[in-house]
Amino acid sequence: MSARRPVRTALVAAAVALLWATAAACGDAGGLEGAGSTPTAISPAKLWPDLRPASSPAYPYDVATRETVKGVTVPGDDIRKVDPVDVVEAEIAAHPDDYGSKGAYHATVDRMKECGPGGNRARCPLLKAYYRDLTGDGRDDMTLGFRLYPTNQTAVRVYTVEKHKLVQVLADNDAIIGVELAGRALIERSPAGIVGYEYRTTWTWDPDQRAMVFSRDEFLRTGKGPRGHTPSPSPSTTPSPSTTPSASTP
Repeated sequence: MSARRPVRTALVAAAVALLWATAAACGDAGGLEGAGSTPTAISPAKLWPDLRPASSPAYPYDVATRETVKGVTVPGDDIRKVDPVDVVEAEIAAHPDDYGSKGAYHATVDRMKECGPGGNRARCPLLKAYYRDLTGDGRDDMTLGFRLYPTNQTAVRVYTVEKHKLVQVLADNDAIIGVELAGRALIERSPAGIVGYEYRTTWTWDPDQRAMVFSRDEFLRTGKGPRGHTPSPSPSTTPSPSTTPSASTP
């Protein structure tokens, strides 16, 4: 299973000055006013032009995950007829290093026993399944989430059907505070180490790799900062190629 990548941060604040300028202009009488002297344009300065290019990525991070799920059938190629419990149990069986007695997520195995009939659903780590076409083939795909005990991480998985087989096309583990489906994109929200900020990661379908690939990481201001200031939440700029208004549920 994929480990969470080191997150690249990106902060953009130039729009604040523009908003203030627009607000001030709304209250004038409409007459022409001088804007003052025009600042001299400064071209980008390229630093260290003789720097030798890196020969390998900074981090060993796989941008795409793809795996055929063994032991799970898809009746009539309808992914809605697949039992999510069977899907998670198939993953557990396929990855003993992660879920075995010495694995990082070993406690998930016992918790999954509570997901069946007569079990304590409050202890079941499996979250509700959502269905939406994320691959663009006109058929629903399945998005699953389940807690990875004893850690505070959550597994996020996306599955599609290809040639009558269930195929996992996204697998990411992270500390999750929210997941959204926007068009054909999946967006994960994770806590940051700085108060008032969060990470937002976007995954989109890549037809060449036949998988959901990491496409954007954002470091966004969301709430009260360390000095008590409460800024406005930063809007997500993730493109939404589909006009589907919301996720389809069972």
